[in-house]
Amino acid sequence: MGKKILIVEDEIFVALEIEQIVEDAGFIVGAIAADRVAALAAAATCDIALVDLNLRDGPTGPQIGVELAERYGIRVIYVTANPKQIGEASVTALGVITKPFRAHSISAALRLAAADEPDLEEAEIAGFTPFRQRGSWSVMESRS
Repeated sequence: MGKKILIVEDEIFVALEIEQIVEDAGFIVGAIAADRVAALAAAATCDIALVDLNLRDGPTGPQIGVELAERYGIRVIYVTANPKQIGEASVTALGVITKPFRAHSISAALRLAAADEPDLEEAEIAGFTPFRQRGSWSVMESRS
């Protein structure tokens, strides 16, 4: 598939579990980041980000997601036990996977995010809640 995934998660065992799921799904892990500084440092080489909300530097996940989407054109999927904390940051993300997650939820959401034009209206993935309906989510420009 060739898409690089940025995992933004400060709990190392959770990050390693997600890394294994990402690789098993045929994607490449571009980086694992535990805070905003590390996430933004790795952003330029990644296409999709799986972002937790509460990280080593506090509840910075929503702002990180917005920055990744707006500055780098990365497709963001939040992975959190607290989806209500996402708030307005949802406008730049594809959706949320609720913890505890299933491997299938992450791999299916990654395949959706890797599509040229993700069809969120048709997305039926257990554990994944899309934020947009078809037509209202604009595809980010490629950074080629």
